[in-house]
Amino acid sequence: MGIMKRALLAAALVALVVAVSCYDDEGERWEGGGEGGTGRREGADWFLLQDSKHVVRTDAGEMRVVSGFGGRFIKSPMHIGFITMEPRSLFIPQYLDSSLILFVRRGEGRVGHIYKDELVERRLKMGDIYRIEAGSAFYLMNTGEGQRLHLVCSIDTSQSLGFQTFQSFYIAGGTYPSSVLAGFDHLTLATAFNVTEAELGEMLTRQMNGPIVYLSDPSSPSAWSKFLDMEQDQKLAHMRRIVRIKEEDLEADEEQPTWSFRKLLISIFKKKEGKGGTTGKGPDAYNLFDRKPDFQNNYGWSTALDESDYSPLKHDDIGIYLVNLTAGSMMAPHINPRAIEYGIVLRGAGTIQIVYPNGSLAMNAKVAEGDVFWIPRYFPFCQIASRTGPFEFFGFTTSARNNRPQFLVGANSLLHTMRGPEIAAAFGLSEDRLNEIINAQRESTILPSATVAPPGLAGQVKLAREEVGKVMSSFGNEMVMGFD
Repeated sequence: MGIMKRALLAAALVALVVAVSCYDDEGERWEGGGEGGTGRREGADWFLLQDSKHVVRTDAGEMRVVSGFGGRFIKSPMHIGFITMEPRSLFIPQYLDSSLILFVRRGEGRVGHIYKDELVERRLKMGDIYRIEAGSAFYLMNTGEGQRLHLVCSIDTSQSLGFQTFQSFYIAGGTYPSSVLAGFDHLTLATAFNVTEAELGEMLTRQMNGPIVYLSDPSSPSAWSKFLDMEQDQKLAHMRRIVRIKEEDLEADEEQPTWSFRKLLISIFKKKEGKGGTTGKGPDAYNLFDRKPDFQNNYGWSTALDESDYSPLKHDDIGIYLVNLTAGSMMAPHINPRAIEYGIVLRGAGTIQIVYPNGSLAMNAKVAEGDVFWIPRYFPFCQIASRTGPFEFFGFTTSARNNRPQFLVGANSLLHTMRGPEIAAAFGLSEDRLNEIINAQRESTILPSATVAPPGLAGQVKLAREEVGKVMSSFGNEMVMGFD
């Protein structure tokens, strides 16, 4: 037993050293700033995600990934991806080691992927949410003629192979990108396809335009364009002509692993297109813009999506939210008791404030369109719109359940719910005085700026701020644990 205890203690110490090393490593990376940068700004870099890189870039489009928080030894639960596709372009068939939840920011497109061994194809429009499972072969198309397709996506890391953002496995490809099939011995692969090595070489070497390609070229239509314009039965006949699939082979495939390449082809090309440009039985997209806001007043609105609204979210345990604040308004200070929150600024500009458990300011950062931030679970925070215009942000949470945010200020705050002699004594105030302070704000959830507060309240608000400041300073850090 003594040896076992010493072994367990040693393991615990190793884990502690690893955690501290990770923290130090990340601290250095965050504080260093970018090339020519000025270093950390009031802790802003701790919660603004700025590690961004292009994983795909071609003439037809690009994909950029913003890495979540984490380091050498701690893997972030999520990364954020941005996909831009030119009109009439295709993100070629592939599968990933991570699940994606797509949000269509602008444009229209089509997604096709394997769901329960069948091809499911769905048209996507602005505001749509759609999930693609890790290991599920898929492709994306911008079907519009004159508009780019802009997608934002969460990249779930729970099933990923390593500590990179994610790993693509291209099913189709050529010299760039290479198909995963190209790694097999050519004689073995030719035998598996029942074609000659010359035919196989033709299949695996012609594509050289990258992972995102144009579907059509007026002077020379691409093979992808010609293929995708075919009817379903023509596609199947064409693929049979290439790989010479026999009916008995199809039956034998039923005993092969789910993700065999031949089974993928069969699943794709045996399905008939349904109404509205859809094929296969599977989940539909959910449009966030069609949903009635969960909360709305004169100063903005907010909506949240969980597994009870869109069941595919439960597989990755991810929630979704969208907030729109009018100029100068504020999402009241609150906490997320169940989840980490990731936010992406879609429109406008504003400020994000985050507070440490000991009551000190963790971040007070200005953000603008395209910025990505994260909020740790339990940390108090608020979002404030710039006075120059509306502030719209969208994001993901690490829980598919109803997050039930707890508001610290406003008519629906915890202070109202807990009002009584106990909370008054904790602030060192009489109940009457505390009620005067917390009743000064009549709005809830989304609050107006001081310049548009109801008449007669400006003086009360000023007094309340002064009183609260005195109360808070009287406590100091003496009764707070952590982050000293």
